[in-house]
Amino acid sequence: QVQLEESGGGVVQPGGSLRLSCTASGSIFSINAMGWYRQAPGNERALVARITSGGSIDYADSVKDRFIILRDYIKNTVYLQMNSLQPDDTAVYYCNALGYTQVREVYDVWGHGTQVAVSS
Repeated sequence: QVQLEESGGGVVQPGGSLRLSCTASGSIFSINAMGWYRQAPGNERALVARITSGGSIDYADSVKDRFIILRDYIKNTVYLQMNSLQPDDTAVYYCNALGYTQVREVYDVWGHGTQVAVSS
């Protein structure tokens, strides 16, 4: 099994910054992609940013130029640096990882989520 542990959420004023972290552990052979998704009340879960093992990155249009996704391949950790936060960024942020276990089974796992609230 593969598990994800998230940290870094909280409350911040508009214009502020937060950094989320997510570490994968368990029976990992490979991590093909790691990313962050978010879900606000009444909305579906949607991609925020995602990085593949080859270094390809996708961002949601709404966060381009404000958020940066980084990955530490040795620590199996992905970070989301969120700058210039706005109230519309308020949501539960979920980490996701996709890859193969050590017995070559596909995994596609989610973290429990971390709350980000942007409010004055």
